[in-house]
Amino acid sequence: MSKILIIAIGFTAQLLFSARLIVQWISSERAKKVMSPILFWQLSMAGSVLLCTYGWLRNDFAIILGQLIAYYIYIWNLNSKNFWKKLPLFSRWIFYLLPATAVIYFLISWQDTFTRLFTQENIPIKLIVFGVIGQFTFTLRFIYQWNYSRKAGESLLPATFWIISLTGSAMIIIYAVIRQDPVLLLGQATGFIVYIRNIMIGYKETKKR
Repeated sequence: MSKILIIAIGFTAQLLFSARLIVQWISSERAKKVMSPILFWQLSMAGSVLLCTYGWLRNDFAIILGQLIAYYIYIWNLNSKNFWKKLPLFSRWIFYLLPATAVIYFLISWQDTFTRLFTQENIPIKLIVFGVIGQFTFTLRFIYQWNYSRKAGESLLPATFWIISLTGSAMIIIYAVIRQDPVLLLGQATGFIVYIRNIMIGYKETKKR
């Protein structure tokens, strides 16, 4: 596959992720509190599939791992908003099995997968480890969000979610600069303002209470 097409897939994924942040930001500004709109999670799922594909084409394990972890959390949030069950059963099964099918493929062809993702001469293993830590930190926000929302009984985006987002995003930006990855760099850089703004909105909301 041509390099231009691979970059196009990556930029499309980041465009969807940027769109979800804009949707969430506008909803929060209007409501004067941090919101968790359905469209945020729908765009997250679509972007996740594309970015995972981009990660495979770029031989980037850090990207793949992060998206596989977050994907099912997106589904949980859509379900908590009573949207998931509105989809046709056939579609839900496809969405459910998509990441699982990818993992099974990786395991079946584990030698090729290992060679492709971990033994590249131009990418030091230390950089791969740093990228994985950055992506895991970034993905940790959704694990925290899921646990927080599960206890609250509804889909929420707490202040700590945005703080973790800032931390993980900073690590991924460093990783992207070293790997010379314009897709990751642009995608993370555009999120900083939204993360900070949501922290401010959440703080004002808490102060009013």
